[in-house]
Amino acid sequence: MTPPGHLLLLLLLPGSCSGCGPLSLPLLAGLVVADAVLSLLIVGVVFVCMRPHSRPAQEDGRIYINMPGRG
Repeated sequence: MTPPGHLLLLLLLPGSCSGCGPLSLPLLAGLVVADAVLSLLIVGVVFVCMRPHSRPAQEDGRIYINMPGRG
């Protein structure tokens, strides 16, 4: 297994992208903003889905032993 430091070094090395120039500032800013918006959207969806829903308690009519107030 490759140590984490070597993996980071491999990610930072330039690839075989012939003719690719550096990213322009507006494009880079747009990518950062799009990433932030998508991250907030994911957090919002997870928050809404994991929120406890208030469900009314259903009485099933059973008699439980050792449970005061039920039966």
